Amino acid sequence: MAIRLPGVLAKQSLRRSLSRNKSASRCLDVPKGFLAVYVGEAEKKRFVVPVAYLNQPAFQDLLSRAEEEFGFNHPTGGLTIPLSEDCFLDVTSSFSRS
Repeated sequence: MAIRLPGVLAKQSLRRSLSRNKSASRCLDVPKGFLAVYVGEAEKKRFVVPVAYLNQPAFQDLLSRAEEEFGFNHPTGGLTIPLSEDCFLDVTSSFSRS
């Protein structure tokens, strides 16, 4: 037998449970059509990039590097790209020129 909550009460409990979980609330600030990646060598910086980057061969190469280095165990808990911040900005800036 299932317990039914009124719609408003169910939404409030969901919001509360999400706000307690910092990683879940972090996911909420990524707009639709974008994904968050972490880039950097010593200190990781978070970038929100368009999902259209996934079609770019240079970005696919970065994803392959991340797979080789981290597999499914990314140190930040999110997609981490093993590249310096400056190199990442150089690579991704070329996407907007194409």
